[in-house]
Amino acid sequence: MISQFSPESLQKSSEFQEGLAGQQELTQQEQQQVTELQQRDREVRNHEQAHIAAAGQYAQGGAQYEYTTGPDGKRYATSGEVSISVSPENTPEKTIQKMRIVRKAALAPAEPSAQDRRVAAQASQEETRAQRELAELKQTNSSETGAGTNVSNQELIEEFL
Repeated sequence: MISQFSPESLQKSSEFQEGLAGQQELTQQEQQQVTELQQRDREVRNHEQAHIAAAGQYAQGGAQYEYTTGPDGKRYATSGEVSISVSPENTPEKTIQKMRIVRKAALAPAEPSAQDRRVAAQASQEETRAQRELAELKQTNSSETGAGTNVSNQELIEEFL
């Protein structure tokens, strides 16, 4: 649709635009609040992105954010989270490898939160459990093969005497 503008309608239009601009002007306090919200938004997004980058395949989806609407009407991320799988893998070796990555991902941001530290501690505990399991498996395998080797060595010694 094509509209025709008269000089009168253009003047009303520009007055309307000036009125909108006046409504969008922020007080110094509101501008300070917007600046703080912008800074917080950057910090939150960088923090969560650090988790995602370090977690790799163990990040479950993207970051989830909570927003605050500023006096300028825009939404700013003020908190966020990234879900990271901390479940054990099917072998102790894979679990150890995974938990090292999970711990690194949890502590990846410049300033890890209390929740980040809890996830890192949980990953460390799971890694320790997997290391004990691996040591037990190696001990069991060593005992089984070691006994056979000792018998064989004993037989060889007796054979040479």
